[in-house]
Amino acid sequence: MNLLEIKNLTKYYGKLKALDDVSLTMPRGRIIGLLGKNGAGKSTLMRSILGFLNYKGEILYSGEKLHHSDHKIFNKVAFIPDVNGLDDRLTIKQTMDYVASINASWKESTATNLLVKSKLDPAMKVKSLSKGMKTKLYLLLTLSLDVELLLLDEPTLGLDIVFRKEFFNTILGEFYDENKTIVISTHQVEEVEHILQDIMFIHEGRLLLYEEVESLKDKYQAISVPVDKREQFLQLNPRLVTTTLGQIHGLVKAGSEIEGAQISRPTLSDLFVAELGGYDE
Repeated sequence: MNLLEIKNLTKYYGKLKALDDVSLTMPRGRIIGLLGKNGAGKSTLMRSILGFLNYKGEILYSGEKLHHSDHKIFNKVAFIPDVNGLDDRLTIKQTMDYVASINASWKESTATNLLVKSKLDPAMKVKSLSKGMKTKLYLLLTLSLDVELLLLDEPTLGLDIVFRKEFFNTILGEFYDENKTIVISTHQVEEVEHILQDIMFIHEGRLLLYEEVESLKDKYQAISVPVDKREQFLQLNPRLVTTTLGQIHGLVKAGSEIEGAQISRPTLSDLFVAELGGYDE
């Protein structure tokens, strides 16, 4: 049985259609990337899964239909947003105790282990923490919950590159296994591309694509040729065409050949822009 099944999910904010008839299934044990421009519907999709929003359609978790404001979902799903609701008046220890008291899925042994690794001082007040330290605390709290699905919505926004790498390494080391699923919504896809197994492209509320990363990349190749071979190049019906330093570049179907061409594997960013029809000459 799939972990999550979404059927014909539609969400309006007034007259704005934020999600447009989205249907998909998420299996267990996958790391899934969610890519889309600002306002594409990524956060709305996550907030609908969490029961924060009213919507049309159905969301089923392990075969059981979810409902708006159904708090039972938090026994199985955790969420790390781009902002957090930590109480500045509390210490780190008080914050942990509070979260433990309201979550039946709290694992004290995990929390204790993560606190040691984090090098956070339990006596420090939340208001005295830097943004990076607050994010580290929020991560600690979330990973101390024994859940099956972890939703990440731009979780490292505004943090330095060293901490962003540490953040994802911690998630892989402390949370992920073959029975758990992670969904990552981020604009910094190049930092997580190597860990993603599946990818979703969403645009203007519509699900454009949901596929295994390697399968998608196998369909295309990035190619560069001298500009004097432009006509041959254009006969391949390239996408994402650009010209720089005497070379013309683009994405073409895998197996396409031009003598002397430089060929490489496309990135997810390239594939996403190409799917949306971006900057062809």
